[in-house]
Amino acid sequence: MGAQQVRDGFAELYGTAPEGVWAAPGRVNLIGEHTDYNDGFVMPFALPHVTLAAVARRDDGVLRLHSADVPGGPVELRVADLAPGTDDGWTAYPAGVVWALREAGHPLPGADVHLTSTVPSGAGLSSSAALEVVVALALNDLYALGLKGWQLARLCQRAENVYVGAPTGIMDQTASACCEEGHALFLDTRDLSQRQVPFDLAREGLRLLVVDTRVKHAHSDGEYGKRRAGCEKGAALLGVDALRDVPHDGLDAALAQLGDEEEIRRLVRHVVTEDARVERVISLLSSSAGARAIGPVLTEGHASLRDDFRISCPELDLVVDTALAAGALGARMTGGGFGGSAIVLAEEGAVAALTEAVEAAFAEGGFTAPRVFEAVPSAGARRLL
Repeated sequence: MGAQQVRDGFAELYGTAPEGVWAAPGRVNLIGEHTDYNDGFVMPFALPHVTLAAVARRDDGVLRLHSADVPGGPVELRVADLAPGTDDGWTAYPAGVVWALREAGHPLPGADVHLTSTVPSGAGLSSSAALEVVVALALNDLYALGLKGWQLARLCQRAENVYVGAPTGIMDQTASACCEEGHALFLDTRDLSQRQVPFDLAREGLRLLVVDTRVKHAHSDGEYGKRRAGCEKGAALLGVDALRDVPHDGLDAALAQLGDEEEIRRLVRHVVTEDARVERVISLLSSSAGARAIGPVLTEGHASLRDDFRISCPELDLVVDTALAAGALGARMTGGGFGGSAIVLAEEGAVAALTEAVEAAFAEGGFTAPRVFEAVPSAGARRLL
């Protein structure tokens, strides 16, 4: 559905034209998984898949929310009644953004919102962050709040952490709000400093595929929170503010210090080595080696997520193993884990064969057929109409 269709859908729904249409993308994380809530490094880029929002202001304290992708009419809420724990449906994400903005001192009196999305839900591609960011950007523009992209990302993270109750880090919202076309975003999640890193795979004759396993995951189901709590325990035992502060060359000593805390040792090992992998990828992309050289680093990342963080699943492992056996340069799961998607770095001419191999492997294993598409580094959140 295009911007004009969303605009027309709003008019049909609410009986008046919206004041604008905005878009916010989903994201793929190239490298740097489960490092964001450990004050570490991440490297996502925006997808061409977006959530669109047609929005208009209200001055009567009412928030009306509607999604073309969810059956039923608009959900009507009172902005003064918004509070964490009062909503466990899809509307918690946009309502949480309104709550977070009001909590931050921006007295929004209400809005009418009509949404639709092409970001696959539950695929580890940040559909929730796209939903939050597009609403935040629209309200920022309409109410002239003057907030920057990174500030909107912070408020959207607070909405997801506190209002929705999902203990996610800052990466997803920052990627949706701040990524640039043709680049990956190197983000230091401690100080929120950013660097746009050129990432033009087509120029090198390469492609990056996303394989959506169609295994659904939910960050708020407890497993994500357990990993985060384990990382925080590891930092406390090591006497550091966050695992970001454990140097890679000091990892063996840190692991020895943790003694028989085997589960914590595994979590610490993943985070420290994953931060190092982000730095390696940046170094390779900035050198003459180019993007081909990052393949083995991606594959190392999957092994760490599978064996140390233990958040993979049979379908994700099958994608990685099959793609590598069929000639991929590298592959790994991406996103929060427990399902979702994997990424595959491949030569342009190998895409068809790799796709066929993965689809055949899923059919042979009795799994639901995966969705395979190319990930093209795209623009972050913006106003369309």
